[in-house]
Amino acid sequence: MTDREVYPNAPVVLVACEVKFPTTAPMSPSHQRRLKEAFSRRFPLVKPVTRQTLTVTNGAPPEISEETVPRYTTRDRTSAVTIGAESLVVETTRYGRYEDFRDAVELALAAVIEVNRPDGFERVGLRYIDEIRSPEADGQALSWTAWIDGSAIGPAGLSNELGFPVRDWQGLVRFDPAEDRTVVLRYGSREGYAVDPRGSLRRAGSIPEPGPYFLLDIDSFWETSGDIPEFEAPALIALLDLLHAPVRSLFESLITERLRKDVLRHA
Repeated sequence: MTDREVYPNAPVVLVACEVKFPTTAPMSPSHQRRLKEAFSRRFPLVKPVTRQTLTVTNGAPPEISEETVPRYTTRDRTSAVTIGAESLVVETTRYGRYEDFRDAVELALAAVIEVNRPDGFERVGLRYIDEIRSPEADGQALSWTAWIDGSAIGPAGLSNELGFPVRDWQGLVRFDPAEDRTVVLRYGSREGYAVDPRGSLRRAGSIPEPGPYFLLDIDSFWETSGDIPEFEAPALIALLDLLHAPVRSLFESLITERLRKDVLRHA
């Protein structure tokens, strides 16, 4: 896993891993103290956050429930671990290598297992959001053809034949690499930001001007269709590695060598 090229100017703006599990017992003050101690070196700041969940049931109006949960962050507030009654989320805007992010997930899993182990896990997701920006792209379809593979330009590339410009478009593709595993790709030309610089996590590095960018939003996840496995760190990390493999392959297939050479390899 260590021979991949690490781009100095990588376009990734957010990486998140979510592990969903059957509802656990509420965390006691003792649980929270132990978690704070476990995270004290890497995620020393803790602040409660309120999360909303929308539940839709056939024939009934949507239900919105709220949950106040602890969130542990780095001092620069670019990385966080959030632990709720039914999920664990590790996220960062300061992404360097997969191995470093994997270490953060391992730390979070070890803490949860030690303090308040869930009965199993039902879903594991790994999501990468990329804002691809180039010095020449103006948001119109044909300006992206030097940077993005034609498969992601699609019908928008017909703007010359149609006789008028195409500025914004979006697409969604679902891949099923194996049983219980899915990769969802969302892509398209956008304006502004995919991840709000004013959000709860600070954006790492300098914030670009809110101009045109090409979105690659890759969600690779596993969801059980049968038994619920035990909540064991080795099994979860092995699954995370499987989920990561197609993310990198898909990203590399969707960009051009010119983007690598002229943009991504420049610090």
